[in-house]
Amino acid sequence: MRILSGIQPTGRLHLGNWFGAMRQHIQLQDGGHDCYYFIANYHALTSITEPAVLRAHTLNVALDYLALGLDPQKVAFYRQSDLPEVTELTWLLCCLTPMGLLERAHSYKDKTARGMAATHGLFSYPVLMAADILIVDANLVPVGKDQKQHLEMTRDIAVKFNLLYGDTFVVPEPRIEEATAVVPGLDGQKMSKSYNNTIEIFAEGKPLKERVMAIVTDSAAVEAPKDPDTNNVFNLLKLFIPKEEQDEWRTKFTAGGLKYSDVKKRLLEQINLTFGEARERRKELAAHPEKVEEILAFGVEKARKIASKTLERARRACGVG
Repeated sequence: MRILSGIQPTGRLHLGNWFGAMRQHIQLQDGGHDCYYFIANYHALTSITEPAVLRAHTLNVALDYLALGLDPQKVAFYRQSDLPEVTELTWLLCCLTPMGLLERAHSYKDKTARGMAATHGLFSYPVLMAADILIVDANLVPVGKDQKQHLEMTRDIAVKFNLLYGDTFVVPEPRIEEATAVVPGLDGQKMSKSYNNTIEIFAEGKPLKERVMAIVTDSAAVEAPKDPDTNNVFNLLKLFIPKEEQDEWRTKFTAGGLKYSDVKKRLLEQINLTFGEARERRKELAAHPEKVEEILAFGVEKARKIASKTLERARRACGVG
């Protein structure tokens, strides 16, 4: 089963990225699947216009994934812009994608409503995403619920192309982790760079402690019973600890006498335990960026072996091959 997923380099990766996608990606590499993971730097151009910033974010995403255990011998790990077949396929798909399909995209409406410029790139984002998926003949695409519509649009585009030109593309299926929890940010909203409420995966020392201690809690007295399910700190902590310890903390919350600072200290401890070894690996990798470039070059060569065949098949089908 061939699996494809990508992540945008729009900032430092955080706990929401880890629990929402990255952990799943790394687990899948040991499941007997043929995995293709890419850094979506073309997609990031819809929101980043500073070249140096985009390059730095792209390198940071590569460092983060590799430090956290992504094995380039088991997966194809590459930079989107290193696979030119994707952009050519995007044009072929654009020529048959209905405007009405793109106009229904929730993501486009949400982003423009929040003030993002209504560019052609943002509007046609789903077509580029479709090309990312179809170019490697992906069978499964791990997506969150917020990306489900884009995957459905990819399926619509692939089916339309196949009906018009003959059987050309694999029609992918979504792989949605229904049990994946929404990771709360410092303010209780979904953790997101857009809300500036994140805890970075590779933060450490004083900056990490300050972020954890800044998690918003209510003003209940220490002796008062508290509801763990509405508490931001507990909802983060339970992502790191087993069910037995979760139950222990629930009892402490409901019994009263609990200091929120104690829960925050436990969360800080768990973050350090979970990512401590990866931090050291990341520092070693960061000292040798040329090795990261070698890994990305190796990954894209694997991807191009499939992508070149898919593109030639599509070109021939529609008469430009």
